[in-house]
Amino acid sequence: MTITQDPTTGLLLPVSDAFLFGADVDVDALTERWRRQAALDPMTGEEMRGTDARAQRLGTPGEWLMEQAGTATAAAARALMVSADRSLGALVLILCGPGNNGGDGLVAARRLAEQGIASEVVLLSSSGLPDTPDATRNWERLDDVARINRVATARDSDMALYLSGIERAALVIDALLGTGVRGPLREPIRTAVDVAVRARESQVPVLAVDTPTAVDISTGELSDPVVRADVTVTFHRPKEGHRARVAKVLAGRVLVAPIGIPLQADRG
Repeated sequence: MTITQDPTTGLLLPVSDAFLFGADVDVDALTERWRRQAALDPMTGEEMRGTDARAQRLGTPGEWLMEQAGTATAAAARALMVSADRSLGALVLILCGPGNNGGDGLVAARRLAEQGIASEVVLLSSSGLPDTPDATRNWERLDDVARINRVATARDSDMALYLSGIERAALVIDALLGTGVRGPLREPIRTAVDVAVRARESQVPVLAVDTPTAVDISTGELSDPVVRADVTVTFHRPKEGHRARVAKVLAGRVLVAPIGIPLQADRG
């Protein structure tokens, strides 16, 4: 793909935008950079999934969209570290679910490593691999990447180990689910959420990808337990769920990043 600007807003796409990783870029700067994207009409999670599927049918590769979203996630992570005065030399903990939300987190790890920021990537998967082809390719791309340590587990006891010493992390990225769930969370996602909750209680900033885990991106309804993020980065358009009263608090500041959805795919 040779597209460098978002068809809807004309903004530079994250992979093409060198500004995003500037030394002094913080959350305020990213908010202004992506202001036109955030001003678009909101959509539900279901509408976004339809838009994504139409984009791929029109020839936009899913892996390319994931690269844009993951690069935006990395930029948001670095900006939040700058805003929160966290050391760029400290470790970022990236909690990845087995789906494409986790795939965005995997891309973010690689992009952060390119900026000299180290991460511990925890993939919650019973098979040891992500569930989707695009996420799997990005998991494999982390082979032998300097500054990245990978762990794959489906055991809540393994996840619970991160509760100890979490206060030393520079940042936690919640790339677990990205949509919301019905009813109580299951293990090991539940313990991963506990880690994110403990991090924020310890003054470690939390970045959510698409939506904080257990906050429904369409309705704002909550499951238990739930992540409270300092910043949420979502993609293409704002999401309806983040407008709900409690969800708005849990999402924190919401950044809306361009990812290059074709005009013909937008909302059908």
